[in-house]
Amino acid sequence: QVQLVESGGGLVQAGGSLRLSCAGSGRTFSNYAMGWFRQAPGKEREFVAAIRTSDSLLYADSVKGRFTISRDNAKNTVYLQMNRLEREDTAVYYCAAPRNSGFLLNPGRLSEYAYWGQGTQVTVSS
Repeated sequence: QVQLVESGGGLVQAGGSLRLSCAGSGRTFSNYAMGWFRQAPGKEREFVAAIRTSDSLLYADSVKGRFTISRDNAKNTVYLQMNRLEREDTAVYYCAAPRNSGFLLNPGRLSEYAYWGQGTQVTVSS
């Protein structure tokens, strides 16, 4: 059974940094693309970043240059380093994994992912 557990969220001042972690179990995650999404109150869940099995990286325009996604395959863990945080980054952050291994064509689409973590709250204060 695939499980994803996020951690690392919290309260931070604008301009600060946080690193989120997503620990996976139930499969060898190096064979799968992984994604980060977020959902702010009253808004739809949106794409933040993804990393393919080739280690190619994709980012939403709103976080490009501030956030970095990475993975440690030995630990079955994906990270999201968030720098220069803004109030607009306040949301619950989710990591996600697709059902199938290999190349993920549209990693920015929610429908590409079958497994989701429980989420971790990130709150950025001014």
